[in-house]
Amino acid sequence: MSEKRKQTPWGPAAATGLGSMPGTDAREAARTVTGSLETPGHLPYLPELPARGPGADMLGRTAGMLAEMYVHLEPSGWRISDRPGRDTRRARAWLGEDLDAVEEFTQGATGEGACLKVSAVGPWTLAAGLERRNGEAMLGDPGACRDLAASLAEGLRAHLADLRRRVPGAALVLQLDEPSLTAVLQGSVRTASGYRTYSAVDRAVAEGVLRDLAAVHDGPVIVHSCAPRVPVALLRRAGVDGISLDATLLTESEDEAIGEAVEGGVTLFAGVVPSTEPEGRALSDPAGSVGGVRSLWRRLGLSPGLLAESVVVTPTCGLAGASPAYARRALAHCVQAARSLADNPQ
Repeated sequence: MSEKRKQTPWGPAAATGLGSMPGTDAREAARTVTGSLETPGHLPYLPELPARGPGADMLGRTAGMLAEMYVHLEPSGWRISDRPGRDTRRARAWLGEDLDAVEEFTQGATGEGACLKVSAVGPWTLAAGLERRNGEAMLGDPGACRDLAASLAEGLRAHLADLRRRVPGAALVLQLDEPSLTAVLQGSVRTASGYRTYSAVDRAVAEGVLRDLAAVHDGPVIVHSCAPRVPVALLRRAGVDGISLDATLLTESEDEAIGEAVEGGVTLFAGVVPSTEPEGRALSDPAGSVGGVRSLWRRLGLSPGLLAESVVVTPTCGLAGASPAYARRALAHCVQAARSLADNPQ
């Protein structure tokens, strides 16, 4: 692998979480995240608390960021509206509460070397999850998809600008959550009736939209999916700086794409720590948790000395389904596992 890697705001042997946290207390979540990842080099993040209800969930939260596009909640899910109503206002209020909390707990921790990761649903998962006025997903209308991507881009610009004011001096990292991307590319997203599926989106189109959206941020952009068969090669071509996935789902058939991405300077955010407490057993020791990553490195023939620089350790998915105590343990375990990659990369 090339010795020259992209400059990143996180350091070697870094750890982070993926966004969602348990509970409904924004201040407690911010305290947990910033406290668990306070050591320089790790990557604290803006927590999401879906247990608060509609508008704090993944789709509703991002829909509340959209520029000049509004949503309301139907029994079938989130649907586009003509004007901002109660549901849009609630989503924005939850986000404002989260921003206030992270601003409070990052005071004094900003400046050189400080960083913060923020998440939003990516354009394709958003298109698969938001409904047009007729109840069908926006995914079924290419024009609607373009309008949605443009609205999301403007909304993210404003969101990032707000964060720069609130957390001055910190390097911001943008995470786009795309759990539906594989299904979108495969044409397996079902229509409202459930009897048909929407046509597969052309891979070049999907790549172009992601590339354009990543361009709204002048810092690192990573794409996260905890679904199987993440389209690593497409994301690499789209120019993202990091790819976040559930490493326990990887198969050897994906080795080549991952090797090319890592050799091209893309950071692998490897989900190796269970996102909920393993039933009937304790967590593996930290070194054991990253054993699969070491095995992957050996198969790829990559330099062990660059392992800690090329991999960030994360839970396998968000921590919303965990207990608060386990969420704290999981983040601490990620930190310890990342350290073990640096101490013993072989």
